[in-house]
Amino acid sequence: MRIIVIIDRVLLEAMAAARAEAEVALASGDVPVGAVVLDADGRVIGRGHNRKEAGHDPTAHAEVLAIRDAAARLGDWRLEGSTIVVTLEPCVMCAGAIVAARLERLVFGAWDDKAGAAGSAFDLVRDRRLNHRVEVVGGIDEEQCSQLLTRFFRGERAMSAGSTPGPDARP
Repeated sequence: MRIIVIIDRVLLEAMAAARAEAEVALASGDVPVGAVVLDADGRVIGRGHNRKEAGHDPTAHAEVLAIRDAAARLGDWRLEGSTIVVTLEPCVMCAGAIVAARLERLVFGAWDDKAGAAGSAFDLVRDRRLNHRVEVVGGIDEEQCSQLLTRFFRGERAMSAGSTPGPDARP
């Protein structure tokens, strides 16, 4: 179910920060996904971008790294009252981490109809069988977030075909 909500300035600024993290991933050759964790007052307490390729680590997704950063800063794995803002709907692993960290809210940009676990392919974050459920707001700055992914995958296809990537392709 996709619901239209009124988004405040804090969340839009947080999404811009998540997109900036995604740009870092793009520049390093990773899938451009970025995330930030906000405390209850809207301050950024954690940041992350995909480092799966750069770190040779299958768990180094933006959400997991942002959650680790926030937990380290707070000195507590429980991130109750916090919000994670991410450029792409989380996968099953990241959705599990969001639930485990007790995040209150998930805000994301682009929907992932193939592997999303916050309402698209799966809805893990709101599964009633789990001990915690997360409020979900999807589709925030969806077009800009989707464009980052398109730039990356267009460049990947061009590089795998042996052609010279266009000006929008990753470096």
